[in-house]
Amino acid sequence: FTSAAARAAIEAEFERPVTEIFEHFEDTPVAAASIAQVHFAKVRDDEVPNGREVAVKVLRPGIERAVARDLDLFRWIAEVVESTQPRLRRLKPVVAVETFAESLRWEMDLRMEGAAASELHGNFDDDPMYVVPHVDWERTGRRVLTTEWISGIPVHSVDELVATGHDLEAIVAKASESFFLQVFRDGFFHADMHPGNAFVRNDGALCVVDFGIMGRIDRRTRYFLADMLLGFVTRDYAR
Repeated sequence: FTSAAARAAIEAEFERPVTEIFEHFEDTPVAAASIAQVHFAKVRDDEVPNGREVAVKVLRPGIERAVARDLDLFRWIAEVVESTQPRLRRLKPVVAVETFAESLRWEMDLRMEGAAASELHGNFDDDPMYVVPHVDWERTGRRVLTTEWISGIPVHSVDELVATGHDLEAIVAKASESFFLQVFRDGFFHADMHPGNAFVRNDGALCVVDFGIMGRIDRRTRYFLADMLLGFVTRDYAR
């Protein structure tokens, strides 16, 4: 969507001109997806402790109406399937749609994403090689999320990673270790870990972004998953 729409959304959220909120706001988005898009911006040196470059995520105008319309259609289809296709009832299509709807409700309040980023950041606060950006709460609201800017090479740019001397095995090991810690130690994990959401910094640190979809696992389920995984890697299929 247009930079004018993005600026209007920011000004409506904070009731101030964009020029008062950011020292510089880049009109061309650096990323865009189905629910929001991201702009590069700068704040004044004396306003933030972690650098002046920030990423500003803005919800699409009218996205709530569009999602509500689509969910109504999904619910109707699911109800038709359950009433006319008995063999598919075991898949619980209505429950699946409601689960999806609940996830979307959380995703469309960017304060929830900010809270998720802060929690994940705290869980890895003592690990300098797994980087979660700080949230700028002064510039974050329901429709706008501002975080520390992350610079790095996308993990899917393998040739560039090799050309700059990064150890691919170390990157894979770090990605695996961090995810296992999230699942089994914390029970709170990044649930949208596609290649576009992970970057490798110059020092080899793995940096992650986009915390709109997170997962939680209780202790009992963690033990169950660990036991199942152990049986798989040891080929003890009876276990």
